[in-house]
Amino acid sequence: MNKKSIRGMAVTAAVMAVLVAGVCFYSGIKPNQAAGKQVMTDQVSHQASSQAKIPAAGTQNPEMAAEPKKAEEQIIIALDPGHQGPEAGMSGEEEDGPGSGILKAKTTSGTTGRFTGLAEYQLNLEISEKVKTCLTDRGYQVVMTRENHETSVSNKDRAKIANNSGAKLCVRIHANGSESPESAGALCLVMSPENPFVGTLYDESFKLAEDVLNSYCTATGIYNRGVQTDDTMTGINWSKIPVIILEMGFMTNQQDDIQMADPKFQQKMAEGIADGIEAYISN
Repeated sequence: MNKKSIRGMAVTAAVMAVLVAGVCFYSGIKPNQAAGKQVMTDQVSHQASSQAKIPAAGTQNPEMAAEPKKAEEQIIIALDPGHQGPEAGMSGEEEDGPGSGILKAKTTSGTTGRFTGLAEYQLNLEISEKVKTCLTDRGYQVVMTRENHETSVSNKDRAKIANNSGAKLCVRIHANGSESPESAGALCLVMSPENPFVGTLYDESFKLAEDVLNSYCTATGIYNRGVQTDDTMTGINWSKIPVIILEMGFMTNQQDDIQMADPKFQQKMAEGIADGIEAYISN
């Protein structure tokens, strides 16, 4: 090999050494580390770090998981299990509306299943408790106007409990009765637009009644008798929020009576009511 070739190879080697040193300086690699090995290590480390930040398929990133709603963020629903037990003491009367001068009984025990012997006040509370469970499971807060058969709570007081609870709406749970055993089906009662006490609540109450009644009848197969108006209901006339009375069926009709006493059917009833309430809130 001649001297020029040797000199050229030396220069080339020197230049390569300078380039490697420069790369090591800027990348933080110690001069005595193999460049190729360090680059591979950095790539693996970066991939592991990236994979650690990406949740596996089908799992939820804990940082993005929705927290349960706090009590102050929950929508409040008022449920009024109609009537009460005869031992509660229901003597006395009250005005059927603010300043009306028209007196009605504070409350009664309601009707009784002609074929099952089940008292309406018992049925109303059983269904209301099941509706409460459905709603609380869905994240709502539920206020009950009564939770037993012994405490005396008048219709006026029930409306005030719902008004003062911060509830968005009130659903009053009842069952119907008739002298005719052929009368069957469910209906909802609301105030008329001309109601002197709560006529301004008619539009929202009617929407609520439609949603609850349609959902309830779809879930149970009970005949839908529609939404009707009645301005004589104390629990409606003292309300300050949208309010309805759901008459779930006729306890004087054999089919309605037997179905409503069946625990499995009661669950369908409760879910239908809860679905209707949720439909109204969603809309």
